[in-house]
Amino acid sequence: MKLSCFFLMSALCLLSLLAGCASVRGTDRLLTGQHSQAIETEVQFKVGCKYWLYLPKDYNETADAWPLVLFLHGAGERGDDLDLVKKWGPPKLVDEGKDFPFILVSPQCPADAWWSDTAQILALDALLKDVALRFRVDADRVYVTGLSMGGCGTWYLAGEYPDRFAAIMPICGRGEPYVARRLGHVPAWVFHGADDDVVPVMASQQMVDALKASGGDVKFTIYPGTGHNSWSATYANPEVYEWLLSHSRAGRTP
Repeated sequence: MKLSCFFLMSALCLLSLLAGCASVRGTDRLLTGQHSQAIETEVQFKVGCKYWLYLPKDYNETADAWPLVLFLHGAGERGDDLDLVKKWGPPKLVDEGKDFPFILVSPQCPADAWWSDTAQILALDALLKDVALRFRVDADRVYVTGLSMGGCGTWYLAGEYPDRFAAIMPICGRGEPYVARRLGHVPAWVFHGADDDVVPVMASQQMVDALKASGGDVKFTIYPGTGHNSWSATYANPEVYEWLLSHSRAGRTP
């Protein structure tokens, strides 16, 4: 009798489980149409880059926090030869003996990548965080500038982190107006050659127009009779560095 009861109870449990499974499957079958769903997980991958670091000559003589300028090179300086980064711009001037009153960080983009790529944007973010931890950086006076591909990277990096930079200075770089609309609170000085046949001057004009439409504080310098190389004259001008360093995030309303 006890054995029969055992088999009876087992059969009832099995039937109950099967009914439950059928009910779940039946419920799934009823969920036709469009329904909101969500997933949350962690995706991790390594990012990094090589870079030149310049510290001002008085860096070790004071405990002050220093402004930082991030320089993004053009497409021709990509690869694994870090010396290429010193071909143009501030790192070139430093190599020639120029002293700057700020920390200069000049990374190199891999040969098969662009500064506007998501992986490179994340690498630049990680780079800035690491430098800020290791050196005396004034977080309210961090700036980004770049030429050509680096000008494009300047737009995209600032657009991704619009509250990080005190001012930006893109040179002959493409961008998307929707990115500029995030930067209405970030002072910008934009440069381009009127006769640029690599990146048309209209590329910068569109970004400037979008900044102005967002109430942005923007200056636009067009060099008459100048082609793609509008950066040599720009980085040789002491006024551009004075302009950058005159801006701070402190007290700024995003």
